[in-house]
Amino acid sequence: MDRPLLIIVTGRPASGKSTLSHLLSQEIKCPLLSRDQLKEGYLNTFHCSHDTIGPAATRDIYETFFQAIELLLSGNISVIAEAAFQHKLWYPKLIQYMGIADIRILVCEIDPQLALSRYTSRLASDADRERFHGDRSELAKQASESLISSYIAPDIPVPTLKINTTDNYQPDIAGILDFIRSSHA
Repeated sequence: MDRPLLIIVTGRPASGKSTLSHLLSQEIKCPLLSRDQLKEGYLNTFHCSHDTIGPAATRDIYETFFQAIELLLSGNISVIAEAAFQHKLWYPKLIQYMGIADIRILVCEIDPQLALSRYTSRLASDADRERFHGDRSELAKQASESLISSYIAPDIPVPTLKINTTDNYQPDIAGILDFIRSSHA
């Protein structure tokens, strides 16, 4: 019996998740749900910023992200889901989806120092970044190394591919697509 495919793209902040997710969405021809984009849509709706929403709004965005995934999967629509969620946040949700979807996890990996450099460069080059994601305040709350290096990837019993995103992709896009397609045949 055919089941929809749930492709999880995850990794530490600034590891290249969003770029890879958008590329895969175009290549595979399926929708992409980005937790950051849902948050941006929420903030646009209420004309507010990262610093003005509280824990309840953050929780609502988190729940909406997973509800959207479940809605698409229950409609037999394969989907790419992208977020920097750590194991403790991904695990309980992904375990539930194992019964309705074939799950593949792609973990973007990068040296923490390069990720921190990308993170701060992204903040400097995008004037709206602070409004939507509070990167400066996140860096101020935590030691910058902790923010970037403390990432723990989801660990569930599904095919998982680690992708080095230091300079392009290793494996390359063709290899990533082969992994996704061969494990979903």
